[in-house]
Amino acid sequence: MNKSFLKFVADFGPLFIFFTIYYKSGNNLAVAIPPLIIATIVSVIAIYFLENKIPYIPLFGGIIISLFGGLTLYFNNPIFIYMKPTIVNLIFAAILLISNLHFNKNYLKLFLQTAFQLNDEGWKKLNFRWAYFFIFLAILNEVVWRTQPETTWVNFKVWGMLPITIIFTAMQLPLINKYKL
Repeated sequence: MNKSFLKFVADFGPLFIFFTIYYKSGNNLAVAIPPLIIATIVSVIAIYFLENKIPYIPLFGGIIISLFGGLTLYFNNPIFIYMKPTIVNLIFAAILLISNLHFNKNYLKLFLQTAFQLNDEGWKKLNFRWAYFFIFLAILNEVVWRTQPETTWVNFKVWGMLPITIIFTAMQLPLINKYKL
């Protein structure tokens, strides 16, 4: 089977499982969260065996999903799962900003340098754009879950954040082309 397809399934399968079970269970987060956690753990293990290395970002995501999903179930309070995207996006933004501004390290370059090569100015600009984009996603998530019904938030999480991220990524192509080595 195609390695790229398997990685795609491992990356998006847990979200699809969550979405499907959420709606088939009558919009019940308590029913949809355990399969999400299990599918995420299986996904991280699958990526590990597929790439023969520890997948740090999916591992981090799996830990966060398990933590916030577990808190949601334990306290029977959905606020934890609602806030997970906000917290994750703010952590990513903080890592990119703090590492660049205070330690002169560009973690975006570290993760993406095998995909393409940019000069230092290009990496710096791309790093800041992604940091601000993560902050934007965190704010957007907060606005949606605090002002909309749960089903709207679930749909936004599945069908909103991903297209927004894809569009943002595509909008970075001119910068990448301009500063490409």
